[in-house]
Amino acid sequence: MPSTHSEAAATFALAAALRHHFNGVILPMWRGPGFNAALSLPYEALGAEDHRPAPVERYRAMACARQLFVFSQAGDAAHAQTLFHSLTHIFQDTEHGGWFYSVDPQGAPLDTTKDLYTHAFVVFACAEYGRRSGNRDALDIVHRTSALIQSRFAATDDLFNAALSADFATVTAAPIQNPLMHLTEAWLAAREATRDNAFDAALRRLAGAVARHFVHAPSGCIAELPVGTPDNRLEPGHQFEWFWLAKQAGGLFEGSGLVENLSRAFDFAQRHGVDPHTGGVCASLDEAGHIKDPVQRIWAQTEYLRALASHDEPAVRAVLPRQIELFQQRFLRPQGWFECKTASGDVARADMPSTTPYHLATAFDALPA
Repeated sequence: MPSTHSEAAATFALAAALRHHFNGVILPMWRGPGFNAALSLPYEALGAEDHRPAPVERYRAMACARQLFVFSQAGDAAHAQTLFHSLTHIFQDTEHGGWFYSVDPQGAPLDTTKDLYTHAFVVFACAEYGRRSGNRDALDIVHRTSALIQSRFAATDDLFNAALSADFATVTAAPIQNPLMHLTEAWLAAREATRDNAFDAALRRLAGAVARHFVHAPSGCIAELPVGTPDNRLEPGHQFEWFWLAKQAGGLFEGSGLVENLSRAFDFAQRHGVDPHTGGVCASLDEAGHIKDPVQRIWAQTEYLRALASHDEPAVRAVLPRQIELFQQRFLRPQGWFECKTASGDVARADMPSTTPYHLATAFDALPA
């Protein structure tokens, strides 16, 4: 077995190569061909070979927010400021409050649904931008949008609805896992940026609600739909993502039941959802651990890297250097990345979405440096 020192050195070198590719290839893509300078918005996706923008049908607030996070974290203050201005001037609903889901190719409101996933990413991105830039307006948005989420999206038993009508009068989608996970991520970022302990209480309530309604007891996994929903699914990538978030929460989630379950969820997801030969993480499993969707999406691979890097067990962390190598070989390319692959390694999605650099940035930031 290699020594601890040699393992660490290998991990540092491999992580540095990932960051070099990100800074030298990925970021320039989205400052240049991936950015519509006329509207000051990122395109939804770029062609894998030529970096040509996909035909424009919409621009999403969530995509703009993710890019705001990426360039804020990267220290590109000028581009981050441009994205913040676009987010606040194009996607805010001045009539009803909150944020539009999307605008049309001319920048006019398109889908006016009030979407929890979108609102969570506005909080998350503005927290990062505000923390790094000192912009008071961004931190004000963190507070105002969080208050709106708590008042308008509230469902029973400390849960939050996934979507409402434009005027917030009608619930159009009940609570589901993914927006709640990103709301957890957003409030952890808001807590760090504002030092407001009101976010501690909100996070404790949310963790308890997720534990009560979404934890699949036999595996410890957090299901995509409330437990008991027919044809439910377990996504390995989300188990790894929740595992990381629980680490970031420290003692906040104690007593919720999440922390203990997520240790089991990590093991279940690694055992059933990761190909031992290619390192590929499948999209979803059924509740017995059988593969339900075999497609390997790049974001799930990045969450596996983050979870490995943050694991307490040295034997688990020892997997990290090899997993970085497998990820690099399977999902990165000189022109960018492969968004989705089949289990056999064929490309299942050829374009590169503007939302993916967020996954790369958060994963690479968690690796040893």
